Amino acid sequence: MKTRFVAAALLLATAFAAQAQSPTPGSAQPYPAKAVSLVVPYPPGGSADILARALGQKLSERLGQPVVIDNKAGAGTAIGARAAATAVPDGHTLLLGTVSSHAINPAMTRVGYDPVKDFVAIAPVAAIPFVLVAHPSVPAAHLREMLEMARAKPGQVSYASAGAGTSNHLAGELLANSTQVNLMHVPYKGSAPALNDVVAGHVPFMFDLLTTALPNIQSGKLKPIAITSRQRNPLLPNVPTAQEGGVKDYEVSAWFGVFAPAGTPAAIVARLNADLTAIVQATDMQKRLRDMGADPETATTEAFGRYVRDEALKWDAVVKRAGLAAK
Repeated sequence: MKTRFVAAALLLATAFAAQAQSPTPGSAQPYPAKAVSLVVPYPPGGSADILARALGQKLSERLGQPVVIDNKAGAGTAIGARAAATAVPDGHTLLLGTVSSHAINPAMTRVGYDPVKDFVAIAPVAAIPFVLVAHPSVPAAHLREMLEMARAKPGQVSYASAGAGTSNHLAGELLANSTQVNLMHVPYKGSAPALNDVVAGHVPFMFDLLTTALPNIQSGKLKPIAITSRQRNPLLPNVPTAQEGGVKDYEVSAWFGVFAPAGTPAAIVARLNADLTAIVQATDMQKRLRDMGADPETATTEAFGRYVRDEALKWDAVVKRAGLAAK
């Protein structure tokens, strides 16, 4: 009896081991056969890095292999994205891509990769909206009133940004283009000094990420005018979207998604999409993302690929109209 029990246990363990190393359907080799590298084109400590580490831990549990976070910052995300684009397309190198790496930066400079052709868009993960904030002394309480101010004083209503070509600058350019108003852009060397001057009342408006805008809103140092997501955010349920404020189809977010080099086998892409979707839909991850001010995002690979293409076209047009495109 004891011998048969031991034999059965050994057979069961062998079966589990074989299943763990079995090839992904449609691929010739087991996947993953080794540790998976998740390239983050930002330095440690920021939103992208925090998100990548949370994802990496969960993805490692599902894949049965370590997921190593590889921070490759520089050149506005181009260094990390270029490294991922040229990696072996076997699913062992992935990229946490963003609106900067796949839409804004390629529109502004020669990054050395094609954000659409050189990648497979596997799955979205999250999106952090911007909030149009104002100093409390500004008379506008809503977006419509802000736009009325801008129309009454063309080129005199100003907004701060982290610098020319940054997301919060281009959010203002998109608003100006969408509403045919003339806004004055005031660039700074980073979000912190820009935000400080808005809090001090030196500049009336700024598009700031929800994550960093929220403490100033809660303390009364700034007031929210509109949020740039498709829907209202649970952290600011009383703040209307820009679309509710009358700007049709206006949407801006710092979105994050997972990409692989072009040529990665379809079966591996399908598996990763399923795994990432399950991770993002889990209750603990949903809470973690929302606590960061992020909206959890899931989609098929096809839908995410279309979204990335649309974002690349949208921001390319905005960059060109703003005169920021590479010569």
